[in-house]
Amino acid sequence: MATVYGRSYFKFVNILKNLKLDYDSVLPEEITSSDRRLILTTVRESSKIPSNLVLLDDEFDYDPTIVRGRIAQKLESGIHGSSLIIGIDPGNRIGLSVFYYEKEIESSIYTSVDDLISHIVKILVGLNAERKVVKVGNGNMQIAKQITNLLNLRFCSHFELEFVDERRTSLRVKNYNKRGIRDKLSARYITQREGYRHLVLPLSRIG
Repeated sequence: MATVYGRSYFKFVNILKNLKLDYDSVLPEEITSSDRRLILTTVRESSKIPSNLVLLDDEFDYDPTIVRGRIAQKLESGIHGSSLIIGIDPGNRIGLSVFYYEKEIESSIYTSVDDLISHIVKILVGLNAERKVVKVGNGNMQIAKQITNLLNLRFCSHFELEFVDERRTSLRVKNYNKRGIRDKLSARYITQREGYRHLVLPLSRIG
């Protein structure tokens, strides 16, 4: 972090702690052009930073997953392709795994389809990618179709959709599914599998 402004400094600190990311604190004038660290600073101080590896404080006003994704974008751009892959394990507990620039930026559990869709829409809108793919396990097609139908209603752009064979994605874990670990792992494995793919167009374009 490179800022002398207290409000921005504490914003950075709180979000980085939430994301469980380590950080150093320096003054803007201590940054050199050879510095390869990602620099967090303010718009007012950015002109003092001789680096392209910069994230500004206003980008930290978004959902933590989007912040983590933008950090990955800065660090992985040019190394990995800009794909956004979202894996969903439908059920009473819905597992969610999000990969961006080939890095997992979220692994979580949802019990509400509506909350899940609202969150996924934020991610699809907030992160730029050449390809945006939503992969849904086929273990519970009733919930899977509910998820994809709501997503098509609320996300006003196109994305790729895959229904993925869930067999052998549900692993046995110690302390049976403690904290939804099994559902999270299943969602992660779903992101790595190929399924029947088709392009979903927004309803505004297809009437």
